[in-house]
Amino acid sequence: MLADSGMTHIGLPLRLPVHKPDVSDEDARGICAAIGHTTAMSVLITYLTDPAEALALCRFLGVGGIQLHGDMPLAAVRQLRQDAPWLFVIKSLVLGKQEPLAAAQAHSTCAVEGETTLTALAREHAPYVDAFLTDTYDPTTGACGATGKTHDWAVSARLAQELPKPLILAGGLNPANVAQAIAAVRPAGVDAHTGLEDASGAKNPELCRRFVQEARRAFASAGQTGPDQA
Repeated sequence: MLADSGMTHIGLPLRLPVHKPDVSDEDARGICAAIGHTTAMSVLITYLTDPAEALALCRFLGVGGIQLHGDMPLAAVRQLRQDAPWLFVIKSLVLGKQEPLAAAQAHSTCAVEGETTLTALAREHAPYVDAFLTDTYDPTTGACGATGKTHDWAVSARLAQELPKPLILAGGLNPANVAQAIAAVRPAGVDAHTGLEDASGAKNPELCRRFVQEARRAFASAGQTGPDQA
């Protein structure tokens, strides 16, 4: 359904520290096999910090990409890139929880605030990743993603301009605000999760179609081609 609605990348959050995964590793493997028959790419969303463990899970699932949403050290990211040059690697940058620059230099990606800190963190990762993703921290739950909350788009806009790799915007996006977000940030792609769900927590086909339509319209208005809706 997601691929048919026009999504180009489909993320599977597994082994999460806060939220309960929607599916098991085994079920996710079956989903990835089905996605393989579409034009969309399956992406593991993970908080794993060991590169060998992360790569083993990628191979088990059969994904084409991985979103590093946790605190994998820089050396481990470098190792992952070396061991899996074929893997599309996305590095998350989470806005919303204040933490000093020293912590960012220690490679804490979940909860750093401000474009200066995030830019420094991103630049050292840039040689080993294919894209970055900005998301929102929720201080009430401690969640670094799937919070349904937006962040300061001005920070993401500056990162989109400054970083040497494409930036994907996430955090509280839905069909009603995605066009405004694209106009404000001018990202390479946009990502939505909770903003596409119905009251039961399931992805709503109409919301998904509308999200893609609004995103494509906004990218076209901004003069951009080839957007990613994850």
